Amino acid sequence: MAEIRSITVIDHETHCEAGRGVDPPTRKVAAGAVITNPLAGRDARDHLEELVDLSVRVGAVLTERALRALGDRRPRAYGKAVIVGTAGDLEHGAAMIHVRLGLAMRRGVGGGTALIPGNAKVAGPGATIDLLFGDLEDGWEYDTMDTLEVSVPGAPRPDEIVLIVGFAAGGR
Repeated sequence: MAEIRSITVIDHETHCEAGRGVDPPTRKVAAGAVITNPLAGRDARDHLEELVDLSVRVGAVLTERALRALGDRRPRAYGKAVIVGTAGDLEHGAAMIHVRLGLAMRRGVGGGTALIPGNAKVAGPGATIDLLFGDLEDGWEYDTMDTLEVSVPGAPRPDEIVLIVGFAAGGR
């Protein structure tokens, strides 16, 4: 896929929480793609559909990579995030995570009726963002509410976007 400069996959396991063992360990995985922002430097209201379409294509790739990293563990929670480079606009990120990205994520897990938590910001290379996790079926299931701090070294450049999807298996 020509739009993708790089993909980073993070796999985080928690073996002990609040002084007690977690068995099996909670697994949180995130897949992030660094992509060129085709709307960098342009009015935020112009051609947002282009970013929506891009998010669906890239989201399918990221979902497959994240679920592959999760292995045979069944995801209980999901989340999405975006970091827009400084030549972009927060609306560019919103178009990528709030319109149709969830379709690829739900297709990948074979369900998911609850709202997918999302987080967005404009920042420079090396910025971090908290990927928020919420339950696939019950948005008020506190055991699956969690976060994972995500960054991609050297990204986003001013004219780039880092699009991130994540899945978690197990609870807190």
